[in-house]
Amino acid sequence: MSQTRVLPPEWHPQDAVLLTWPHAESAWASQLDAVEQTYLDLVSKVSHYQRVIVQLHPGTDPVTLVHRLNGMAADMSNCLFVELASDDTWARDHGPITVLDGETPVCLDFTFNGWGNKFPAEQDNLLTEQMYRKGIINDLKQIDWVLEGGSIESDGQGTLLTTTACLLNENRNGPVSQEALEASLKEWFGCQQVLWLKHGHLEGDDTDAHIDTLARFAPDNVIVFQGCTDESDTHYEPLTQMKSELEKMQTVDGRPYRLLGLPFPMARFAQDGHRLPATYANFLICNRQVIVPTYDDPSDSIALSIIEQAFPEHFVTGVNALPLIEEHGSIHCITMQLPEGSVAKHADFDHIPINV
Repeated sequence: MSQTRVLPPEWHPQDAVLLTWPHAESAWASQLDAVEQTYLDLVSKVSHYQRVIVQLHPGTDPVTLVHRLNGMAADMSNCLFVELASDDTWARDHGPITVLDGETPVCLDFTFNGWGNKFPAEQDNLLTEQMYRKGIINDLKQIDWVLEGGSIESDGQGTLLTTTACLLNENRNGPVSQEALEASLKEWFGCQQVLWLKHGHLEGDDTDAHIDTLARFAPDNVIVFQGCTDESDTHYEPLTQMKSELEKMQTVDGRPYRLLGLPFPMARFAQDGHRLPATYANFLICNRQVIVPTYDDPSDSIALSIIEQAFPEHFVTGVNALPLIEEHGSIHCITMQLPEGSVAKHADFDHIPINV
């Protein structure tokens, strides 16, 4: 391992944000119109700060998409398209995880198995390699290990934050000891310590407790976490225990993290009655902007205000994530940041006329 390797924090300068567009052959078929509206709003907002790379499943009409993005006042000069077949749309977990070796970005391509073979993932697992073969990302290293981007958080200062429920789950890599996996994480990501949360989960979550639904790093040793103050809610005990764990954690130089708790969204339920995993912790940081999932909830404005405290130099805005939680994800889950230098300057994007 290079001694200068680091997994940059999400607020590190970025070249682009990667998305995989929903389509009729995915789980979104029954609610495609609603979820596409969320994607349109998200792409438009990101495009005013940086490039957006959109992976389009074959059969998706790019001309119609461009028309709709124009209607949302997207900066089309920052919207880039590539046709690639996908099973689903969770770019956070099938996309590349980019480290810096010195000043050189290297995209790590881990195996994606549909969160423990819960869902089809064969096409999604090929997307990162195909992006590299098309010349879109600069450097690629494939790693024969199941790992999703939503399962790890980096403060950029030597600390990785994760959960035992996900990373030690045998549905990913079979039996593995925490000590052995921690050694691999330090090798892959150049971190000095791995902090493991043993508590915290969301009902309806398919990921086995991804950290990006629970607790997130912010600049200046801040952790923003999903709280719950309603003692009658089933989330109260595990999230309170998680908070206690976070309070004991320290940076690599022995300083405590400053914690900012987020309000818990009101309970939302699917048509079959199961609870949906709404969380405010699943926000996206994209250069000088933070995009927060909102749920048509009185707590939306409170959550945005708290995240503004964590990111005082960023513009904080919201995007309706109600359609996303119907398939058990949110804003961060459908995106993957590509740090500065990781996207090829002359990438081979599929040409779509923007003035149509």
